[in-house]
Amino acid sequence: MRVDLFLKKNRIIKRRTLAKQAVEKGYVLKNGHTTKPGVALKPGDELKVIFSNRVISLKVTEDFSAEIIEEVRR
Repeated sequence: MRVDLFLKKNRIIKRRTLAKQAVEKGYVLKNGHTTKPGVALKPGDELKVIFSNRVISLKVTEDFSAEIIEEVRR
């Protein structure tokens, strides 16, 4: 599953186009590195989503749902 679709499906970001823009601007890290919106995710990958007021770290599960590891408010 694509990074932007994963974020949309799991309601981390409300719209796919916003998810795509966030990934392109570097606000989403896959396994600690910047990525592209169309990159495929695998179970076990870790994502860090950086918002203006919080940072969410999550893990991709076997059924491609999001397991939130940590949420830090700024």
